[in-house]
Amino acid sequence: MGIFDRLRGDQVRIHIVIRGRIGDDWKDVDTYMKVPAGTTLAKLVESADVAKIPLREALEHSPHLKDTMMLNGERCPFTENAERVLAEGDEVYLLAPLAGG
Repeated sequence: MGIFDRLRGDQVRIHIVIRGRIGDDWKDVDTYMKVPAGTTLAKLVESADVAKIPLREALEHSPHLKDTMMLNGERCPFTENAERVLAEGDEVYLLAPLAGG
């Protein structure tokens, strides 16, 4: 690790996509966040709060999203994967149901 890495701190870039009705509002979020290397999914939720990205809101107001969260195109239930460490370029995707059944 070079001196510049230590000064800036190692960071990874995460893509966050949230689409659909969350509570009473429609969300259409497609953004990137830089977080410290070693950040877990649980810590990402905290960091998203600070950045005003409604990740926690989506998980709390649409509880089924905790089970249907996608990470890099694969189902990644939040509760079982909260301590999973994220890597550069990871994509977290939440798609709320668009219609009833």
